[in-house]
Amino acid sequence: MLFLVAALLLLGFALGTVAHAPLSFTLVAAAVIGVWLAVFAFREHHGRRHQS
Repeated sequence: MLFLVAALLLLGFALGTVAHAPLSFTLVAAAVIGVWLAVFAFREHHGRRHQS
């Protein structure tokens, strides 16, 4: 339960920060995070396929 409360507090903090950031900054940050996640997913998929 404590983990859930902490996660909700962090989510609220992050959403509050994004709400005050300019739209262009928010879009650039979202694009960077999306590319990072896509690269991570590709590397994980590629690594698991060749490992086993």
